[in-house]
Amino acid sequence: MNRKRKINAIFNKRLKKMNAKKHSSSTKPKYVSKAERAKLELEAAQQAEQSVEELSVDTQSEEIVTS
Repeated sequence: MNRKRKINAIFNKRLKKMNAKKHSSSTKPKYVSKAERAKLELEAAQQAEQSVEELSVDTQSEEIVTS
């Protein structure tokens, strides 16, 4: 009887850990390394520069057309 109880206790302990791990991942954001964050930041900065350049080109072309 003790062996059966011990096996059930181990099984329940493992089951509890698996359930906790499965449900905790949804509340916690995925880890992003420092290098990956820097890469994403650089890409965002480049996109921002491109959009600013496009806006300035558009406004310059509008000024030429209206002149």
